[in-house]
Formats: sequence, C-alpha cells, structure tokens
Amino acid sequence: MEKSISGIKLEAVQGNISMQSDMQAVVNAANAWLRPGGGVAGAIHKAAGPGLEEECRPLAPIKPGEAVITGAHKLPNDYVIHCLGPVYGQDKPEDELLMNCYRNALKLADEKKAGSIAFPAISTGAFGYPVEKAARVAISAIMEMIPQLRHVKTVRIVLFSKEDLDVYDEVLPPAGL
Repeated sequence: MEKSISGIKLEAVQGNISMQSDMQAVVNAANAWLRPGGGVAGAIHKAAGPGLEEECRPLAPIKPGEAVITGAHKLPNDYVIHCLGPVYGQDKPEDELLMNCYRNALKLADEKKAGSIAFPAISTGAFGYPVEKAARVAISAIMEMIPQLRHVKTVRIVLFSKEDLDVYDEVLPPAGL
C-alpha cells in the first residue's frame, strides 16, 4: 500500500529489509551492542558482512529509542541506521521510546541527505510489541516527522509477513494529507 502525504511517499510492503536495493538507508532493529542477532539484525549483518559489526563496535551500547548510523558495507544501500526498540512490558514509556526510534532514524537519514529510508516493524519480534499497537506508534511518529523532512521523500515499512502487512495497511492514513 502506498500513500502520498505532504509530498512524501509512505508505503508498506511485504519483503526482506536486507533486500531493499532502491532505498538509500535501511533501518536495523538492533540490540544494544549493535551485534548480529536473530531477525532483522541477523539478516542485515549477514547481508552486510563483517565490516558492519566492526564499524558498529565503537558506537555501542545504545539505549532504547536511540539511533546511530553506519555505512551499509555489502548491502545495496548507502546507510544502515541502527535503532534499539523497547522491550514491550519492560522498557518504559514504551510508546515514547518506540516513537523515538522512528524520529531519530528519520532525523539521521535527513541529515545524511538520504532520499529514501526503509524501516522494519521495530520491536515486534523478540521484543514482543503487539503489531497493531507498534504500527500505530510507527505511523504516528512518521507523520509527526514528515513536515520536518527536507531530503527524505520515500518512507517504506517492510513487513516480513502478509498478516503484518495487512495490519499496517489498515493503520496507514488516507492519501493526500
């Protein structure tokens, strides 16, 4: 599903975050130490190669809601933006921390003059955030940031499952706002 909001394309697609070759920046749902792991972090680190972990080492640890940026190494992108999402039911205030992930990632992409950014559904895997609640928080944060973006013109949310994509399609705002 694709929408145009204040001249910025906002879309949700089913796919693999590490295979978004038309995006300048991809977001890693990272762990605090920015190391390879399972899920999104595992896929991104595997595709990027060992240089990504080396570049991440001096940037760690990060706290929930924080974001840092690195090169993309062997990924087909220019940048990887690493965000630590909150663990649902543990890191408080979880909605604000999750919003900060999206806000901070968009700020970093815009500062680097990236025209496009792809997000996974941060915190919805092992961190246990309910998908619909996470979708509402993500879209709210993105909508809040759109008026501030100068360079980012495409924001994509990449969902691994069709079920998650259906949830985000329901949450996306109507086009033309």
